Order: sequence, then structure tokens, then C-alpha cells
Amino acid sequence: MDTIQEKLKTLPASPGVYLMKDSRGKIIYVGKAVVLKNRVRQYFQFNKNHGAKVKAMVAKVADFETIITASEVEALILECNLIKKYRPRYNISLKDDKSYPYLKLTAEDFPRIVLTRRVIHDGSRYFGPYTSGLAVKETLQLLKKIFPLRTCRTFAKRPCLEFHIKRCLAPCANKISREDYMRFVNAAEKFLEGRTAQVERELSNQMTEAAEALNFEQAARLRDILSAIRKVTEKQKIVTDTGDVDAIGLARLDGETCAQIFFVRDGKVTGRESFLLSGAADESDAQAVTEFIKQYYSRAQISAAEILLPTTLADDDLKILSEWLGAKLIEPKRGVKRSLVEMAIQNAEKFLAEESARSQIKNAQTVGAVEELKNFLNLPKLPRRMECFDISHIQGAETVASMVVFENGLPDKKSYRRFKIRSTEGKPDDFLSMREVTTRRYSSTENLPDLIVIDGGQGQLSSALEIIRGAGHSVPVVGLAKQFELIFVEGSSIPIELPKDSQALKLMQRIRDEAHHFAITYHRKLRRKRNLKSELDNVAGIGAKRRSELFKKFGTLAKIKSATVEELAAVPSMNKTAAESIRNFFSRPL
Repeated sequence: MDTIQEKLKTLPASPGVYLMKDSRGKIIYVGKAVVLKNRVRQYFQFNKNHGAKVKAMVAKVADFETIITASEVEALILECNLIKKYRPRYNISLKDDKSYPYLKLTAEDFPRIVLTRRVIHDGSRYFGPYTSGLAVKETLQLLKKIFPLRTCRTFAKRPCLEFHIKRCLAPCANKISREDYMRFVNAAEKFLEGRTAQVERELSNQMTEAAEALNFEQAARLRDILSAIRKVTEKQKIVTDTGDVDAIGLARLDGETCAQIFFVRDGKVTGRESFLLSGAADESDAQAVTEFIKQYYSRAQISAAEILLPTTLADDDLKILSEWLGAKLIEPKRGVKRSLVEMAIQNAEKFLAEESARSQIKNAQTVGAVEELKNFLNLPKLPRRMECFDISHIQGAETVASMVVFENGLPDKKSYRRFKIRSTEGKPDDFLSMREVTTRRYSSTENLPDLIVIDGGQGQLSSALEIIRGAGHSVPVVGLAKQFELIFVEGSSIPIELPKDSQALKLMQRIRDEAHHFAITYHRKLRRKRNLKSELDNVAGIGAKRRSELFKKFGTLAKIKSATVEELAAVPSMNKTAAESIRNFFSRPL
């Protein structure tokens, strides 16, 4: 703290950004200040008004760093960039913001519209962020149907199928001039901005001009685009003449905070997005809204003249944000604009209620199901880690076993294992197979589960118990029979029947089905590999070594079939005679 006190004495009276660091040098908070000297000192002075979050943060601060900027707006921009880069623990931030999708209008001679999750300064224009990956994909598909812009990354020498089905204007084959192509690009850009009325007017004028110039093909194309846009805009809600505004709503429920933003363009609500905020539980509504605006608009390109707020912001924040965004920020008290804010607030509340319901359902299906299972099976402790085994084969051929792992009711796929059974090859014996796989898994005491589930009835359970108890493990083991969903337990010939509507039974079914799917997928892979290799086994002069070298070189049987004699002969262990034998074998009439 002596170092901090010395640094506090030398703080500049300038705008800038400060970065708080913990004892490991990790950045835990980023903030901006109009006057760095005044703002940073406040953290280290006794202040009973400091909230619990600020007190907890200051207690962890071991050092800090400041960056001077030329203006308050520059400080704000730098703060946004640093929060995005470091994701400090004590800052309010958009949850999962790294994965938000955008639509990108590329900066090329003949631009494309593509889906991306990375925003880079390459001259392109980005629309978003969107919170629903499915919704943005549907928007992209709609754009492709309405605006026939190119989708290929590189120009082809002749028109592709997209041109022939009227989904592309084929600038690659000079089917359209750049000037005419850019008209469609500009229309698509305005459509993404929500300015559909303006797009309709411009397209209607262009259609009339094309018809008057007897360019009926172009006029027909514009007519079809205009018709498609009108079908979309018919579904949009008409508000009134509010101009272009963004309306922000804020809601809180059970420690979660949601900001919802409504986009109004040309007097119509053209879209909305909901964002969960982390680190906002102990902050005021004004602070939460301020941080949301900074982080959202640092990622999005604003095209609204006004931003409607659900609460009053600090005068300094209003001034800096307005200057940065070039938009007017107001908190409407009445009228249509207030109704828009109220609508955004109500939808934010609805979003949180739905999220809470989804969370409760997920909890019931996971942790709740684990607790139910403990009670139904009378287990000594919660089966937080469960391992389930399944055997798969066809008449004893390519016998495999799978082990899937569930942690707190959810799949832990990185811990899955698969086994190729050696002891039963050529003869079906599920009991012996189960003994082998449990021997291989439980030969050590490393990372033992709380419950072992065997896919099968009393026989499979007995085979597994023989090995597991023989290894000295006291982990509970149960068998799940497929036919009647009965659970067999150690020391009892009478199975347990879980209630059909219980989450415990559904959890057991999920882990059993996952083990079955994982096992059968591995079995099919081995069977396909065996079937592919069997054709080479019929070629005279091709043994195991040559077959292995051929697959190492070519990778697939199809490539081996299409290889020339010279290419085959060049493979290690091969010669011209063996190569010709392969060519003759696969060239013979069927």
C-alpha cells in the first residue's frame, strides 16, 4: 500500500483511464476519469458511501496504472476497449460478449454480407451485436433472398448456380456494372439499418427509371425485391413519427440485470435485443445504463438521432456520451417516447422472468435430479460425478465399450473414454466385455466417481461388481435395464422402479442414452474401417504392412483406387508388381 500512496501523490489532473491490479498483476477494474487525480484518490479514502463491491475491489488492489488521454471522449473510448480486452472482474460487462454474432458488409469492390463473430478495423461495416445466433442466420438468409449480392469469396470465371437461380448478380462475369451493383448494396445497407421506407422509395424510383429505359429485366428484378421488402415491413409495428430512436429498458430480478434495446426507424419498431449484464447487481440503475451504453455502442454503429433512457444519468456522463455518439440522450417523461421506454422495460422484465424459469427447469434437470437420485437410491452422498458404461457389437465383431461422465447432471465430454474390447473378439459375451472394461477403468483409485451406472440388468451388474469390489472400491454401482427402466442395486434381486415423471429417472435415461450413442458411434467407425480395408485384403500381394502404408499415404480407399501405378509403386514397401495388381483388381468389371 506504500507504493499506492506514493503513486497517489503524483497523479495528474488530466482526463484518462485507470487500471486497478491485484497482487498477481491481473487487471480487476478499468475506469475513466475527467480528472484522474480526484477520481483515483476517492477509492483509497475512507468513504462510508462506498458499496460492498467497491470495498471488495479496493481490498484486492495491490497496484494501479493510469493512461492520460487528450479528452474525456478519448478516455471513454479507451475505457471501452480495455474492458473488452481484459474483461475485468469488477466491471459491469455484457455477458458472453465474445460470442455475439454480427452481420458484416465487406469493404470490397463488390461487397458481400457475411456472418462473423470478430469485429476488426478493416473498413467493413458491422451490424449488431445480435444476441441470437439463430435469428441472425435467418436474417442473413432473408437478405440473400431479397438482395442478390455475391456470396463467393473469390471471383469465378463464369457464373455459378447462384446466378442461374437468380440469387446473385454475377459481377464476376461482368453481368452487372459496379455502379448498378452498388445500388443493391446501398439498399441492403439501409435495410439492415431499418430504413425500409427509404429503401422502398429508392427502389420504386429505380424500377420506374428502368422501365422507361426499356430495361425490363432490371425493372422486373427491382419489382421482385420491392415486393419481398414490403412483405417484411408489413409485420413491423407502426409507432408514430418519432424519428430514428433507440429506446433502452432496464430490469432486475433475483440478482440478474437485463438491458433491452428497441430500434425504431422510419416510425417503426424494426428490432430489439436483450443483454444480460454481469457485475451490475450492486450498481445503481444509472450506472448500469451508462455502462451498457458504453459497451453496446462501442460494438455497434449507431444510426439513431436519439437514445431514450429509462433513468436519469449523471450530467457528466450525459455530456460525454452525447459527444461520443453524436446523438441526443434523453429520459422521456411522457408521450410516445416514454411508451417506447416502458415497452423496453416490460420486455426486459419478461426476458428475465423467462430466463429465471429456464434456469429453474435446468436446475431441476441437473442438480435437482442428482439430489432426487440420491434419495431414491439411498446413496451415501450426492452422485455429483457419475460414470456410465455400455457395450456395442454385432455378433461379437468389433466389440467396443463406452464410458460417459456426468458432472452435477451435465455431460462432461472431455472425460469420455472408449475401449476396444480384446477378450471377446469373435464371440458375443457382454458379461465378459463388462468385466474387461471395468478392470481397465478401475485398476487404480484415480478420480473415482460417486456412482457407477452399468447399462444392463442383473447379469451385467454382477460382472462389473466382481471387478470393482475386487479392486477394493466401495463406490455404489447400479444397473439400468432397458426394457422396463428398472434399476438393479447391489445385494438385492428386487429392482427399484423410479417414478416415470421424476427428474432422477430422466437423468438416468440421459446418461444411459449418451453411453449407448457414444459406444455405437465408435463401433460403426471401426466397422466402416474394417469394411474399407477388407477390399484390399482381396488383392493378391497386399498384406497388412502394405495395406497400412497405403492408407498412411492416401488416407482413403477412394484415393487408393484412383491412384496411378506409379503413385502406388512409390509407397514404402510397395513395388510395381503390387501396384499393377491393385490397379487390375479395381479396374475389373463388376
